Amino acid sequence: MAIKRGVSLYSYQQAQFFRKMNWKDMVREVRESLGTDGIEIIDEQTIRDYPFASDEFVYDWNSYLARYDMKAVTMDVYMDVHQFRDHVITYREAAERLKNDIKLAARLGFANVRPLSAVPTEVIEMALDTAEKFNVRIWREIHAPIPIKPRGPVYGMGGWMSDERIRQCELMIDLAQRTGSKHVGLVPDMGIFQHSPSQVWIDYARRHAKNPDVVDFILANNKQYAQPEMHKVVNEKFAGHGLDNSMINRLCLHEMAARPEDIVEIIPYIVSIHGKFYNMTEIPGKPGQYEDLCIDYETPLRLLRENGFDGYINSEFEGQRDQQDRGLAYLVDEVEQVRRHHEMLSRLT
Repeated sequence: MAIKRGVSLYSYQQAQFFRKMNWKDMVREVRESLGTDGIEIIDEQTIRDYPFASDEFVYDWNSYLARYDMKAVTMDVYMDVHQFRDHVITYREAAERLKNDIKLAARLGFANVRPLSAVPTEVIEMALDTAEKFNVRIWREIHAPIPIKPRGPVYGMGGWMSDERIRQCELMIDLAQRTGSKHVGLVPDMGIFQHSPSQVWIDYARRHAKNPDVVDFILANNKQYAQPEMHKVVNEKFAGHGLDNSMINRLCLHEMAARPEDIVEIIPYIVSIHGKFYNMTEIPGKPGQYEDLCIDYETPLRLLRENGFDGYINSEFEGQRDQQDRGLAYLVDEVEQVRRHHEMLSRLT
């Protein structure tokens, strides 16, 4: 058994926006250039007329994946809580939406759906009968700053997180054990092993700070102050600095959301993993080998390999979003970044 490699087509979002690649181009890139077969999509990005995909699209999708012998691994689904405009949807309405997504995933050959991490466990449980009927597994994402094992309060995503949010991993495992279902589990995001701000984010913050010294101050003192305290200190020392709270939070990062060894215990509940990355750079002295300096890939991948994980890690490139403010002439090459990421994955797995 071996860890398998795939790509979330979200990685090519910029190329799609500027009409340089469509989903067929992306599938062909994954097979012909990367030599692998795993495909993950975001529903609204790829599926024409989502959530009511036509028979023509479904046939085209399945035929094209069959042509290149590809595997539809995971369909990422979201929950538009204002879809009816006159009210926030109820848990029951959310469950019906998820059931529809499950049925659509089955038509497109996907083995898994991944709801947004904020979708309540109760909603997932309400849709579980549909998942079992159509043999599509529901996997909840463990996304930074959510830990695998909570070890105290967590600040992030706009403030102090609720107990339910930080216990998502535990709640999904409890659901699996309580129901005995093999159709629920977890999608860890490798961003939980990010230990420092990415260079592309640091550069973005410098470009937008009215006084770039504020960025140096945060980076030099991010272990000294908790995030809420850092906001207060920065506002006092650098009035009118130009950074919003989310920008400050990302610069404050100085430790992983999860310990790599924690992933071993949840391997039985994992089918796919989001291979989050921001900037693949060449390793000094090792031409043709690449790494993302802000994320520990080596340790978690070693532990996954040693403990028999044989699911997919699907590349999820997000670094383009921190570079798009510079204009068209500076757009990063997403295709090259994903190729570099797969060099690292193939070497470490």
